[in-house]
Amino acid sequence: MEVNRLTGSGKAAWLVPALAGTVLLGAFLLFQVQPLISRYILPWFGGSPAVWTTCMLFFQVLLFCGYLYAHLLQRSLLSKKQVFVHLLLLALACATLPAIPDDSWKHSGPVDPSLRILVLLAVTIGLPYFMLASTSPLVQAWVSRAYPGRSPYRLYALSNVGSLAALISYPFLFEPALELDAQSWLWSGFFVLYALLSLLASIGLRGTGNPDGVEADHHGSGMKDSSPPSCRDRILWIGLPACGSLMLLATTNRVCQEIAVVPFLWVVPLTLYLVSFIICFDHDRWYLRAVWAPLAGVSIVAVACIDWFDDWGYAIGFARELGLHLAALFFICMVCHGELVRARPSSRHLTDFYLMTAAGGALGGLFVSVMAPVLFTSYLEWEIGLTVSYLISAAVLIAALAHGAGGVRPARAVMIVPAVLAGLVSVVYSEGDRVAADVVARTRSFYGVVQVLEFGRGDAGLHEFSMKHGAIIHGQQFASPLKRHIATTYYNEESGVGRAIGFFKDLGPVRVGIIGLGVGTLATYARGEDVYRFYELNPQVETLARKYFTYLDHCGSGCEVIQGDGRLSLEAEPAQDYTILVLDAFSSDAIPAHLLTIEAFALYLSHLREGGVIAVHITNRYLDLTPVVRAAGAHYGLKCEKISSNDDDSRLVFGSDWMLLTRNEDFLRAIARFSVPMQGDISMDVPWTDRYSNLFRILKN
Repeated sequence: MEVNRLTGSGKAAWLVPALAGTVLLGAFLLFQVQPLISRYILPWFGGSPAVWTTCMLFFQVLLFCGYLYAHLLQRSLLSKKQVFVHLLLLALACATLPAIPDDSWKHSGPVDPSLRILVLLAVTIGLPYFMLASTSPLVQAWVSRAYPGRSPYRLYALSNVGSLAALISYPFLFEPALELDAQSWLWSGFFVLYALLSLLASIGLRGTGNPDGVEADHHGSGMKDSSPPSCRDRILWIGLPACGSLMLLATTNRVCQEIAVVPFLWVVPLTLYLVSFIICFDHDRWYLRAVWAPLAGVSIVAVACIDWFDDWGYAIGFARELGLHLAALFFICMVCHGELVRARPSSRHLTDFYLMTAAGGALGGLFVSVMAPVLFTSYLEWEIGLTVSYLISAAVLIAALAHGAGGVRPARAVMIVPAVLAGLVSVVYSEGDRVAADVVARTRSFYGVVQVLEFGRGDAGLHEFSMKHGAIIHGQQFASPLKRHIATTYYNEESGVGRAIGFFKDLGPVRVGIIGLGVGTLATYARGEDVYRFYELNPQVETLARKYFTYLDHCGSGCEVIQGDGRLSLEAEPAQDYTILVLDAFSSDAIPAHLLTIEAFALYLSHLREGGVIAVHITNRYLDLTPVVRAAGAHYGLKCEKISSNDDDSRLVFGSDWMLLTRNEDFLRAIARFSVPMQGDISMDVPWTDRYSNLFRILKN
């Protein structure tokens, strides 16, 4: 915003910088606290991507509440009373600091924790976030009153700049450099500074503009006149942000499901979402229908058809696939937010406009976080979002061609209708084609989508059942009774965990703790007096494992499944004296970061008998977990061996990588001949903690 243009006679020279600073700092704090508080509670609720989407739902709903507060404050109270009420609430918000959640909110049971997360956030950060959420529309309304005839909308772009700075700085600056408690205290200190800036701005605004609190209208900058908004306007103000919000959360879900639930992968989609707001609200010239609408349409078709490339033997690769998803999100948001700006009203209806916009964002969040898990057994909201976004982009492009330079030219619009219909068919067909005909069961919960597939019905020798969590197979079993006892996939006898169990089984009964059930493949190793205890967060996984697979039945009375997060369950139990403790709690390719910290390894060691082994499954397409596990082991003086095995389709065996950590010299000597060299300098390994993790250091090339 060109703040010098707002200066006027009778107003202090510092007033405009104070107003701009309040908006900028408020927006920065608003988005800085989102990954901060989510990072705090992620390990308490199983590390699921749904933790972030639930947090986003809270933030969007509270943003709507903040906008509603600003709207009602402007409509109901005179300016002096507005300032008094606002400063009183700011003082109360400061009294709730620091923004550090209490450990008593931890959740270890199988019940959906969404409501608990929402209440936790409300208690911990509710009032400060509410006040920050009201800043942008409220200050814009004050500016409109204090400086009649000047557009306040560029302050919205300025607030998005502050939001963007917060999101970019968090994963690259604050998260790597500071532990969570230090981050929270720093944030709380800046919130107090924000409250003081608000006080300064309110003092400077006293006696300016219209004392009755009614702002002057203006008709510049391409905005509509001051007539009341129509029903069509209000539908656009709600529907367009709802579509953008839906695609933001659906894209984040897909990305986190495949890699890791970490702030960096929350921040990138949200950053692109905000950049589109900044561009569109800065000036009308940046949004050109004829440019952004076709880019959105083409990117949507490309993303929808990704699986076809894999089927044709053209592996796109993670980086390109991620790039396509993010590009599609950005182009969709540009169209949605660009059209939103075209429909914006005069400043008389400014707070009404922002209220409807926030309501749309909240509705998109409600659909993804609350309604979709109840209505769908897959991530169908992604397909719905793509289809709706494509229709919006097509409609915008047709309108741009029909009403382009030179007047109304409907013939130009009619010419692209066949191409638009072909693209729509591609989107709908490709997304529908992803529903495999071999799926015999599919379920969805807070912890993700799990499905069971049946293959090879015509050949008893190859007949099998598979369980998939996200895009990754998490267990397979032959259907033939003669082969059901065979350990398959990542758990065969040549795998790291198979070698560990093979070493100890000759020494007597073993106690094995396994974090992550899958289909229960490891239970096939149980004999006689052995004890195998599985910790499983998602209750639906156990239901499917018992209904379609027989591994748990093989284990008999020596097998037990404990429902709840593995780490929190172990914290609540007495020492279990495990011979082997297995970490295998992956959902798709997303890593359970809270299970790989040195605090978690301290807990594991307390449950491990002398000479026992911690076996960590590190097979991953995108991340090299070797330095993380090696650093955690070195922290406690554990020696580490890496065991890799190869595919064998005839035995349903997948190539796997395991890390085995122990102080047992006999075990290390026995296993050494199977180990593979580990790359990288161990002196460069940095262990993860509950307050620190760094995804960039372990990304594969």
